[in-house]
Amino acid sequence: RTLKMGKKSGQEGMNAKLALVMKSGKALLGYKQTLKALRTGKSKLVFVSNNLRPLQKSEVEYYAMLARTSVHYYNGNNVQMGTACGRHHRVSTLAITDAGDSDILKEGESA
Repeated sequence: RTLKMGKKSGQEGMNAKLALVMKSGKALLGYKQTLKALRTGKSKLVFVSNNLRPLQKSEVEYYAMLARTSVHYYNGNNVQMGTACGRHHRVSTLAITDAGDSDILKEGESA
């Protein structure tokens, strides 16, 4: 067995950045809180899991477009996104209001 040392895969890097945001920044978890943050203009970046229902997904995208907030489509389901946030429950949407020490906002704009 050989271990490859080097750059992390994109998903692992995003999980690390999400964990850093949860530790040092401010984020709102869940569909209702995400929509509320988008309506009030407090959200800077929105994460959407890949198994969010299509109607809810389009609603989040619409509010994000009105609020001029970028949407990042997380490459995993809501269980994996909850685990990446350090929670023991499912998280389908996530709104970042303060990135803290993470550079995730720059990553979200390029993705």
